[in-house]
Amino acid sequence: MSAGEAYAGSRDRRFVAISRGGTLSDADHRLLAVWAAECAQHVLRNFSAVRPHDDRPELAIEAARAWSRGEMPMTQAREAAYAAHDAARESSGAAAAAARSAGHAAATAHMADHELGAAAYAIRSARAASAPDGGDGAGRGECLWQREQLPEAIRELVLDDERLRNRKFWSAFDCGPES
Repeated sequence: MSAGEAYAGSRDRRFVAISRGGTLSDADHRLLAVWAAECAQHVLRNFSAVRPHDDRPELAIEAARAWSRGEMPMTQAREAAYAAHDAARESSGAAAAAARSAGHAAATAHMADHELGAAAYAIRSARAASAPDGGDGAGRGECLWQREQLPEAIRELVLDDERLRNRKFWSAFDCGPES
């Protein structure tokens, strides 16, 4: 067994690159990173409103996009992910969740299955930023918005991943008929 096959055996092969023993094409991996970046960007204001001079989550989102365009190596995107997670640890509530979303978006360059972390933390950020009695509606709205942004090429992959890992992500993806 090759190292790539061993790696693929420990993860959902649909999110492992073909070159590493999985079934994920480079094009779909890039689409996952772009979609994750869109999810994180949509709630970035929840971080920026609290920490306007801290650009680590924004740089992580930019890193996910740059990696998807082939303008940044995966290792650099992964470093941006670490920095965004550091920003999350220094924050709380909606701001922390928004920074975590950005960190997962950048981490998608390294491991494609981080795409769902970006989406789930964005939903968590939207819930936390809403009025006390509006969290469920805000989360549902964010989830539906994310689904509208899904490129057709990865839509079924992401929706199936949401179904499979929904419980792990606090049932964040219970937002509509495709749940």
